[in-house]
Amino acid sequence: MNRRIVWAPSAASVAMVTANERVEMHRASDGWWRVELSPELSRADYAFSLDGGPPLPDPRSPYQPHGVHGLSRPVDHSAFEWRNTKWQAATLSSAIIYECHIGTFTSSGTFDAVIERLGHLRELGVTHIELMPVAEFSGARGWGYDGVDLFAPHHSYGGPDAMKRFIDAAHGHGLGVILDVVYNHLGPEGSYLAKFGPYFTNRYRTPWGDAVNLDDRDSDKVRRFFCDNALMWLRDYRVDGLRLDAIHAIFDASAIHFLEQLGAEVHQLEAEVGRHLFVIAESDLNQPQIVAAREAGGYGLDAQWNDDFHHALHTILTGETAGYLADFGSIAQLAKCVTRGFVYDGTYSKSRRRTHGRPVLGLSAHRFVAFMQNHDQVGNRAMGERLGHLVTMEQLKISATLLMTSPFIPMLFQGEEWNASSPFQYFTDHQDSALAESVRKGRRAEFAHFVADASEVPDPQALQTFERSKLDWDERERDEHREIFEWYRQLIALRRRVRDFEKGELNLDAVKFDEAARWICVSRGESLVICNFATSPQRIPIAQEANRLRVALASKHGVRVDGLAIELPPVSVAILAPEDGARSTGGFE
Repeated sequence: MNRRIVWAPSAASVAMVTANERVEMHRASDGWWRVELSPELSRADYAFSLDGGPPLPDPRSPYQPHGVHGLSRPVDHSAFEWRNTKWQAATLSSAIIYECHIGTFTSSGTFDAVIERLGHLRELGVTHIELMPVAEFSGARGWGYDGVDLFAPHHSYGGPDAMKRFIDAAHGHGLGVILDVVYNHLGPEGSYLAKFGPYFTNRYRTPWGDAVNLDDRDSDKVRRFFCDNALMWLRDYRVDGLRLDAIHAIFDASAIHFLEQLGAEVHQLEAEVGRHLFVIAESDLNQPQIVAAREAGGYGLDAQWNDDFHHALHTILTGETAGYLADFGSIAQLAKCVTRGFVYDGTYSKSRRRTHGRPVLGLSAHRFVAFMQNHDQVGNRAMGERLGHLVTMEQLKISATLLMTSPFIPMLFQGEEWNASSPFQYFTDHQDSALAESVRKGRRAEFAHFVADASEVPDPQALQTFERSKLDWDERERDEHREIFEWYRQLIALRRRVRDFEKGELNLDAVKFDEAARWICVSRGESLVICNFATSPQRIPIAQEANRLRVALASKHGVRVDGLAIELPPVSVAILAPEDGARSTGGFE
């Protein structure tokens, strides 16, 4: 704590500055600068001045109490008193994840306020709460994907100690914590990394400009910066897992890819601390190599998001075909996804106008996270509509059932479990007026073809856009909201009780469906999940073994098992499980 260091390989001089003092730093090896400090000075807020220039926040600032342009504040991680030190998170293969945005999860929008709602999550039955990015970004509100001080929990959420209190409390409630981190770009406001060193390269181009420098000159220190960031969250904040944002925008031609290095270092830390740690990647590549073992030539990450599941089921329920959804829409594709992993696995994609993806071979479905709602699929709509704004309650129950009984790791988005009425819209709080106007115009231009009047698209900079995205916890106990909550709670309990639903096998023969009649029957071990998407009742054939099964859960009354068929009411779903209710031990036949 009595030393400051910073990497600035091109600087001729570097000084550490506080509100009252300026201390020259000494050049060390490999572009590092160092200075030893008195105990008093080491506790002061500080910044770095390069070649006599203005003070800039520490690239590794642990806290930015005054925002992205302010002084950095030191943090002594050893000073926090952890209470739940012996707790161990559930393994990823048995996880049920709940995605959460700190700023809109509660009316207060802080880490401490979320603590008050952890009991709800425990009652629901989830195992991990996944936080959207919390690293310091410009302003007081935002999604978090424009972070610039990657080591600093956002000041408006409560800062470092508040984040630790939240994680400690989550562990006390038996909940693991996953943190969304962004290593493919930095935000446009308050990003000073390029002034310190070659953190970016023009070798590749991304939607945000120059790519993060992971394989160009002097990239070793850049890779170290991001790996150290990942390890800090896991070690100093006791986060249980990381979700890496949009890894398809991470470019690296090195012999050892950055993602492989990161995964290996996380698993090494796992061995050192004796806690389950994991890394989940968001990727639109449909590339199994991401989660294949390093010994098999893969990157060795633990899981990746599977957008194909969402797209396949969403299009069946809503009929939407815009953009990339034009590649989906058939029950056959849903059947392929739950039995093979990806829909596009070396298949021609109309929206991309090329062949896309690679087959999933020899991998467990527990390597894939599935969902029907998340921040992207809701918030990247013009009005931020949730699935519940687009479909009926009966369709929501089918969606939830197929998700919670799938072979994948299921993930919910905040409020999904009670069909929250609040939208989740895109909101920002950029302090640069020109940037704010650019974001406002860009958002409206993006959706000009989807709305009659572009001015109806919510203004990202408006406080009202942020406020209307907050959950209304009072509605949770009302009418249909309580009904859907109970449905999710029963589904999660059933997934836990019936071993078939926690298995990760992908079985090519496990699904039967009728495209024209609009029904699907999914075999999960000895259990069956039968869905009727049609608006008329149907008699659906089932396997002979179903004679030993009972109706464990049904979304409507009137379900009857009759010999080798089941009668389902319109737009409904039923789950058949072993008669005695015990955990099944059988596999696919």
